[in-house]
Amino acid sequence: MPFHQTHDLVFGATTVSKRYRSWERGEHDREWAGLTLLAEHAPGLAPRPLRREVAADGSPVVVMSRLAGRPLGADRLTPDLVVALGAAVRALHGVPVEAVEAAGLGERTLGPSTMRTHLRDWAAQEVDLGACRDGAVVADALRAARQWLAEPAVGLDRVVDPVLGLADGNAANVLWDGSACRVVDLEDCGLSDPAFEVAGVVEHASFRLPRLLEPERVAAAAGLDDAQWRRWTAYRALFAALWLVMLVPGNRGFVRNPVGSTEDQARHLLTLLG
Repeated sequence: MPFHQTHDLVFGATTVSKRYRSWERGEHDREWAGLTLLAEHAPGLAPRPLRREVAADGSPVVVMSRLAGRPLGADRLTPDLVVALGAAVRALHGVPVEAVEAAGLGERTLGPSTMRTHLRDWAAQEVDLGACRDGAVVADALRAARQWLAEPAVGLDRVVDPVLGLADGNAANVLWDGSACRVVDLEDCGLSDPAFEVAGVVEHASFRLPRLLEPERVAAAAGLDDAQWRRWTAYRALFAALWLVMLVPGNRGFVRNPVGSTEDQARHLLTLLG
C-alpha cells in the first residue's frame, strides 16, 4: 500500500517545487494533469502549474504557485469552515468528466474498483497485537473487518457518479486562507465517486482521531444526494477498516499517532459495522 513519504517540497517566495521520490505510478503526470485541469476549470482552487523539471538525480519535479493559507488539522472545524470545505469539494467535483478523461486521467489511485481488494489482502496478514493497549478489541475489529471485506460489495466496486477526485483526505492537504479552502497534493488524483471521496475525508485519521469534524455536516456541505449518501455510509466503513490496518503494530500509523489510537479506531469500526 502506497502510504509513505513520496516527495520533497522546496518553498520559494511565490513557488513550490515538488520533487518525487518515487514515480512508478506516474505521480508526477497525475499531479500535472490535475493542476492543469483545476487551473482551467476551477481557477484558484489549487496551485497553478508553472513548469516541469528533472532534478540532477533524474527524479521528476513539478513547480507550481504557492498558495496562501494554513493547513487544516490544528483545530475543530467551525461551521464556516465546513461550508468552505464543502464548497471546495463541490468545485473539485465540478470539473467536467470529459476534460478529466481527455487529460488522460483514469481512476484515482486505490479507487472504488480497487481499494477493497487491496485492503482485503492487506487486512488478511497476521499481526502481533502485543504492543496494543487493548489487543482484544483490536483483534475483534480486525476479525470483523476481514469478514465484512469478504462479502460482495454490490454497487460499491465501481465509480457510479464520476468526478475528479483528490484521492487524499489528509487535513494537511486543505489550506484555509480565512475566506476559502484550497487543495494541494494531486499526485494520486483521478476519476472517482463523490461518496468515496467524502468518505475518505471524514474517515481520515487527521480529521477523525482528534474529532475535528462532524461527518454528516461535511457530507451535507459537499452536496451528496440520497443515493450518494447511502454509498458514503458504506464507504466510511471501508476507509475506517483501512485506517485500522494502518494503525496496527508494524505499520507507520501505530508509532505516528498517540497511544490508544488503534483501540479508538477499532471501536469506531465496530460501531460502523454494527
